[in-house]
Amino acid sequence: MAAFKELVFSGVQPTGNLHLGNYLGAIKRFVEMQERAECLYCVVDLHAITLWQNPAELRTQIREVTAAFIAAGIDPKRSIVFNQSQVPQHAELAWIFNCVARLGWLNRMTQFKDKAGKDRENASVGLYDYPVLMAADILAYRATHVPVGEDQKQHLELTRDIAQKFNNDFAESILAHGHGEGFFPVTEPLIGGPAARVMSLRDGTKKMSKSDPSDYSRINLTDDADAIAQKVRKAKTDPEPLPSEAAGLAGRAEADNLVGIFAALKGSTREAVLAEYGGAQFSAFKGALVELAVESLAPLSAEMKRLVADPAHIDAILADGAERAEAIAAPTLDAVKDIVGFVRRGPTLRAV
Repeated sequence: MAAFKELVFSGVQPTGNLHLGNYLGAIKRFVEMQERAECLYCVVDLHAITLWQNPAELRTQIREVTAAFIAAGIDPKRSIVFNQSQVPQHAELAWIFNCVARLGWLNRMTQFKDKAGKDRENASVGLYDYPVLMAADILAYRATHVPVGEDQKQHLELTRDIAQKFNNDFAESILAHGHGEGFFPVTEPLIGGPAARVMSLRDGTKKMSKSDPSDYSRINLTDDADAIAQKVRKAKTDPEPLPSEAAGLAGRAEADNLVGIFAALKGSTREAVLAEYGGAQFSAFKGALVELAVESLAPLSAEMKRLVADPAHIDAILADGAERAEAIAAPTLDAVKDIVGFVRRGPTLRAV
């Protein structure tokens, strides 16, 4: 396999209020990763429409996710920030990958079964096929690494399978076109830290979700300091004091969740948190967590609101990012077309 330049790709869907789980599980890590690698951060609006979206709300949500990226500390000059639909190579490469991927691979995708529910016959083809689009998102840039949570590991495995099958199916053509033994990298996962999976504040066995009917189940990134404090204080706990070691969190889902949130906000570990707060009652621990959460999240919320109030600025960031992203994706797709055997227009024949 050829050596590939290290490049990180990740995306966030613009489908409703971003919450603490999105921040700790993804966006906070994005900020850290841009310090050590070339990164592309995508607002995946093509994925969003696999379920019907109100057009006006979708535009607002695309800008809100972009604002969250910037407010959290992603530098749009250092990293590439863009929305997926502005780079047509994603959709075009996805069709080629549809002809590489196997039906049996998609039939094993558990997320489709979860999202479609019992009424699968009425689910969109896009909902069924979106793991192939996800593979195209990643491989359009020949990304070497993708940060993933537990719920996306299976989709990254599909991306790896598609890359390997493409490399095998077209090995002779890849070599003939000067790309060595493999055109696509077999993308590696970047596994999350202590709070990669943030759970509901009302039920520690369920993932924090925007679809939960209770607003007290989550901290939204648009919440102000008072709302953050109130939600932390009302978070479900148990009557026992905090243990002094991480093993003592077993079977205590709510305690484990709050300790994990504290650790992630602090940039620490569960063990370090329990070394400081082991034996404390939740009333005292929640007080410390309120202070930390407000200190960490209230400035982010205020900056998000400031950015969202200037949509022209956000749109300019997305347009610049899309231009830079397409400069990477277009040569990739051109090479794929040559490898597959398509006849392409030469540079002088393309529309300006």
